[in-house]
Amino acid sequence: MILNFLVGFTDVYVAGFISPEVQAAVGFVSQLYFLIIIIANAISVGTLAIVSRAVGSNNFKRALEIAQQSLIFSFLVAAGLMLLGLVFYREIISIAGFPVEIREISETFLKVFALALGPNCIVIISNAIFRASGEVKKPLFTMFLVSVINIIGNFVLVFGIFPFPKMGYIGIALSSAISVTIGMVMNLVLFTRSQWKSLYTIPWVVSVDTIKKIINLGWPAALLQIAWNAGSIILYNILGRLGETSITALASITNGLRIEAIIYLPAFALNMAASVLVGQNLGAENAERAEKLGWKITFAGVVLVSVMALITFIWAERFSSMVTNNPSVLEETTRYLRINMLSEPFMALGVILAGGLQGAGDTKGTMWVIIVAMWVIRLPLAYFFSIVLNYGAVGVWVAMVTSMTFQGILMAWRFHKGRWKELKVD
Repeated sequence: MILNFLVGFTDVYVAGFISPEVQAAVGFVSQLYFLIIIIANAISVGTLAIVSRAVGSNNFKRALEIAQQSLIFSFLVAAGLMLLGLVFYREIISIAGFPVEIREISETFLKVFALALGPNCIVIISNAIFRASGEVKKPLFTMFLVSVINIIGNFVLVFGIFPFPKMGYIGIALSSAISVTIGMVMNLVLFTRSQWKSLYTIPWVVSVDTIKKIINLGWPAALLQIAWNAGSIILYNILGRLGETSITALASITNGLRIEAIIYLPAFALNMAASVLVGQNLGAENAERAEKLGWKITFAGVVLVSVMALITFIWAERFSSMVTNNPSVLEETTRYLRINMLSEPFMALGVILAGGLQGAGDTKGTMWVIIVAMWVIRLPLAYFFSIVLNYGAVGVWVAMVTSMTFQGILMAWRFHKGRWKELKVD
């Protein structure tokens, strides 16, 4: 998660040397790209839930079958999405409501990212397979390699460090595509050096029944991510309607999210831990231990995130100055951080417990909580505060805090009810 943060931070940092328009495009296209790869992320949720239970019950033959079918399904999905991205990139950018000033830049980004969809999907699924069996060091090694190549590539390709030519903003997209392709190759090699090496010896045939089980767990996660990322795109669209201040607002949320990502790190890392540990303990038929671990992990995450949020609140302007030297963007990014830090403990509460629920197979529960937080609370409030009441970007920041607070409370309530203990995933 730290490595992911460094990559995202570097993307914005390098973009800041070019222009606020490129920073805004990087943030906007990132949201759109996450929307496109939601199916791979959803498959990984279903994969992790079933594989972790199979591992917990010592049924490794079943774990191999799930892993194989997940890889096949994700590859087919990625191929279809890549084709759509390459053919309809202009239409996608137009429908998403990108401001005219950044539309051409965004189209270029999307075309390059589309080429990386296949490798990215394989990396996502293979990382989930390793995590489900507790082999967390292997995806760590892969993502370290991916991140180093991506970060170095940003500087080398954008600024033209010998022997590479100066490519400008397109270098940001190319470095991401190249690095994730290398990451895919690395994970496929690591399979041969682990207990998963049998993946290459068993017949590769499509099992419709197994894929259906993965889909049954994955579709709520897919809908969840569609709801979240589509909502984020609409949020960017609302900021794009602020007239003269729209580019400043878009650059500020891009910067703010990248800085804020450092606070998400422990929350999302513990989300992964909670998912695996809850799933494995349920596989071992120890539901009470699964629940205790879920709450203990969450408590640790909330405390740590609260401390980090306080530090960020105090030094918000200093952190903001690391990604921009534009006075208006610096001021708005600082304001974004100080407002959003108020909801970070609730963010940790919701994110970590969502991992536990997904590991248990309660993907529908997490889906409804996040849909309500985004579409019933965040977006209506963002439009009302920023457009109707004319509070501008500040109205959007306040709406974000309000929705995240409700999301954390609702997720805690769902986990406390305990219905996830009785779910059957296989």
